[in-house]
Amino acid sequence: MSSDRIVIVTGGQMSPALLEHIEDDDFLIGADRGALYLIEHGLTPHIALGDFDSVTKEEMMVIQKNSGEVWSCDPISKDLTDTEMAFNLAIDRSPKQILIIGGTGTRMDHTLANIQMLVRGVQHHIDCSILDLHNFITLTGSSCSLVDRGYTYVSILPITHEVTGIHLEGFQYPLHNATVKLGQSLGISNRFLDKVGHVSIESGLLLIIQSKDA
Repeated sequence: MSSDRIVIVTGGQMSPALLEHIEDDDFLIGADRGALYLIEHGLTPHIALGDFDSVTKEEMMVIQKNSGEVWSCDPISKDLTDTEMAFNLAIDRSPKQILIIGGTGTRMDHTLANIQMLVRGVQHHIDCSILDLHNFITLTGSSCSLVDRGYTYVSILPITHEVTGIHLEGFQYPLHNATVKLGQSLGISNRFLDKVGHVSIESGLLLIIQSKDA
């Protein structure tokens, strides 16, 4: 089965409201406990994968019974997180988009690792993003149009040493040929003026985060 968009549901902070963003044509990958979460909310993962060290034997039986395929690995010998294994699988299928749900949470190491994975999406020319209840995170290495998703703020942060030639249009605080370096907060807490904003850069990689307070 092929799909223009692959949705990865993993084991971070979740809410049933996030599953409302899943569409009928999406290809669903459940990473570890994310597979169980999909099943418990009436959705069938096309592939469930991971070491499944966060589920009980009984829950594992539920995953095996209610998933299209199950790819299990040894938690001791594996080198990658469950989310990265799911992301690698998604990249290999060459979709137009990859959406990660449950990729943020109390484990900052996992959160940062998942955000950094977006770099590989840019390298493969795949539109990748991370969604949680308070943030929609994406990344650009060239230009993109942003749709106002109803969050309060939109911020830009460099993920490379510096990002040059930044142009922002359709925002309360526009930028023209700006440069932002790691550690600078110039791009924090902007706002949309219109339903769509435009971002372009000349060099570097730029995180774009739509966010709202809890």
